[in-house]
Amino acid sequence: MAAGGPQPAQAEEGKGGIRTALAGLTTRGRSFLAAGIAAAVCAYVLGQSDLLRVGLLLAVLPLVCATALYRTRYRVAGSRRLSPARVPASSEARVHLRMDNVSRLPTGLLMLQDRVPYVLGPRPRFVLDRVEAGGRREVSYRVRSDLRGRYPLGPLQLRLTDPFGMCELTRSFSTYDTLTVIPRVEALPPVRLTGEAKGYGDGRHRSLALAGEDDVIPRGYRHGDDLRRVHWRSTARYGELMVRREEQPQRARCTVLLDTRALAFRGAGPDSAFEWAVSGTASALVHMLERGFSVRLLTDTGNSVPGEGADGFAGASQESADAAGLMMDTLAVVDHSDGAGLSRAYDVLRGGNEGLLIAFLGDLDEEQATVAAKMRQRSGAAVAFVLDSTAWAQGPGGAPTGPGEERLRMLREAGWTAVAVPPGAGLADLWRQADHLRATAGPAPTAGTTGGWA
Repeated sequence: MAAGGPQPAQAEEGKGGIRTALAGLTTRGRSFLAAGIAAAVCAYVLGQSDLLRVGLLLAVLPLVCATALYRTRYRVAGSRRLSPARVPASSEARVHLRMDNVSRLPTGLLMLQDRVPYVLGPRPRFVLDRVEAGGRREVSYRVRSDLRGRYPLGPLQLRLTDPFGMCELTRSFSTYDTLTVIPRVEALPPVRLTGEAKGYGDGRHRSLALAGEDDVIPRGYRHGDDLRRVHWRSTARYGELMVRREEQPQRARCTVLLDTRALAFRGAGPDSAFEWAVSGTASALVHMLERGFSVRLLTDTGNSVPGEGADGFAGASQESADAAGLMMDTLAVVDHSDGAGLSRAYDVLRGGNEGLLIAFLGDLDEEQATVAAKMRQRSGAAVAFVLDSTAWAQGPGGAPTGPGEERLRMLREAGWTAVAVPPGAGLADLWRQADHLRATAGPAPTAGTTGGWA
């Protein structure tokens, strides 16, 4: 949830006050002004003084209204609140607007308008009745986008009008808010993952939570510590109660690789192969975080999220929510890269001890399939979802191409659990298929790491 603080409306004053006021004349105001001028000219030609008075009245009325409205100084504060500020594609968010009259004078009729990008829907407009001194008005509207991205909302605009409807002036706020539309996330079924310990599964190694050489010694007693953990030898040595450090589960690692190469994907739009890969990446990230893994997002450009600290993986459990938000924000704006290969991503993985590797790949030529095959040597286990953009461009029922089947075979021979992604397929079904293929093929040799798919 995001909120823009209340700010007073600022008048959009031009260099010439009279020109700004005249520019705000409505159709009614211009008609009155034109009729007055016409009547004054006719009165001069015909010599009719009474007609001249009528003409002057018609011409002066809109000018007086414009001048009075231009000199009006309403002190109005406004705020915007998004609920929620981060929303999946094709889901709705509600925008709440609040107007406060902070002056001692009541306002006239106010027309409220908020600027939104075209992709979020029509521009919302509201008419607010007279707001008493110290009063407030609240309105709301909904926005929805099928396309992920970051969309600015604002600035908020107020249109002031006089009681006769002769003139309208626009005054704008200066604050913006941003709505983040993240990829759709699909719930994935649980499958057995190796390298999991008690609290996350079976078979995970356990290690002491050490941060440096100084942490090797027991720590001082704290209120609430179990007396059974008292380390008596250290207590006698230091002259105060010392306790053994608790063992903590070692979090298994998972890297989710997203291929963003422009040449690997064809087509665009919500139903394109690239958008499916982005949505699948988001679903895998959320699923692995929920399973208790330390997760990072890696692209073909070699960039990793949440960061380079701790090899780019998400930190402790309390940081998982922040890491998930950061990765979702990254996927909301990720676009095609100009890269031609996966070598940069392979260089990031060369450190070893990468745990489970889940990849969403586009079209692969023989060279890039070879690079991807080598990535398997740097992970405990590897699962690849390979999209054939040619088949996706044909729509549902598109037949896979010959080179695509050959690339799958190369990955499987290298130890990958490789799954072809047909157009319009659901990731949950493919997730089960990958587990079935792994069980059918049997365990593949690893590089001595843990946290793989098994």
